Amino acid sequence: MAEAQQGAQDLTEVDTMTPEDLPGSSSLTTKELQQNWRAVKQRERPVRLLFEIPSTRIVEHVLHKYVLYQVVVMRSGSFDSRRVSVERRYSDFSRFHHKLLEEFDEELEEVQLPRKMLSGNFSPESIGERRLALQDYLAKLYATRCVRHSPCFSAFFTEQEQQRAHGLLRAGQFRPAAELLQTVLDIQEKLLPWQKPTLLVPALAALAVCYRDLDEPERAFSAAQRALPPVRRYGLTHYRAPLLELLVDLGYQLGRPVAQLQDELTALRDAERGEASSHSLKEVVIQEFL
Repeated sequence: MAEAQQGAQDLTEVDTMTPEDLPGSSSLTTKELQQNWRAVKQRERPVRLLFEIPSTRIVEHVLHKYVLYQVVVMRSGSFDSRRVSVERRYSDFSRFHHKLLEEFDEELEEVQLPRKMLSGNFSPESIGERRLALQDYLAKLYATRCVRHSPCFSAFFTEQEQQRAHGLLRAGQFRPAAELLQTVLDIQEKLLPWQKPTLLVPALAALAVCYRDLDEPERAFSAAQRALPPVRRYGLTHYRAPLLELLVDLGYQLGRPVAQLQDELTALRDAERGEASSHSLKEVVIQEFL
C-alpha cells in the first residue's frame, strides 16, 4: 500500500511540476527548459499497445475468395520506429474470439466481435466498415487486463508466422525463416510488458539456429545469449543445455570468453547424467510447432 501511495504521489508530482522545478533549471535557457520538460513528460507517459488496420487485400482462389486485413502493432508512450504488421482473415479473428470466450466469458460480455456479413462482403464500403470495426475490437480486447496478459493474445499475432518460419527452417530455407522469425520477435518484444519473458525463447532459439546455418556466428551468438537468461530463470530445461552447447561452440569460434558457460554446461551434464546434452538446439527447435 505504501509503495502504491508513493507511486501515485510521484506521478502527481510530475503532473504538477513546471519546467522551472527541474533540477539545475536556474542555469538553463527557456528553450532548454522546455526541451527538458518535454523529455520528462515523455518518460512518464504510460506505454500502451496500439492497433491499426490501415489496408486490406482480396485473395481469390478458384473456388473461394477472402479478405486479408493488415494488422499493425505499435507501442505508444515513446517513439516506436518499428511498425510491425501481420495479415489476418476474418475467420482468424473469429477463432481467436471463441478461444478467448472459453477462458474469459464473463470478462468479455461488453466486447463483441463484428458480425460476419452474409452478403456484400467484398464491396469497398463493407470492407472499410469491417476494417474499422476490427481495429476497434482489438483496442477493446487490449483494454481488458486479463486478455492482454493471456498467451492467447500474443499467439493471435505471432503463431501463424512461427508455424511458417519453422516449416521453412525444417526445409532448410534459413534466410526466409529468419526474416519471418524477426517479425515474430519484433511483435513479441512489444508485448513483453504484459507477457512472460519466456515468450521470446522459441523465436530466439530458432533465430540462433538459422544464423548459425547461414554462417553468421555473431548474430547466432547474440540470439542464443538473449534466450539463455529467461531459460535459466523459468526452468526451461529442454532449452538450457542445447543453448549452452551452442554458445560454447560459437564462443570458441568468435574468440569470446566461454569458461563460465562451459562450467555451467559441465555441471548440468553431471547433474542430469548426460541427458542434458542428448539433443542439439536445432533438434529441439525442429520439434517446436509440429
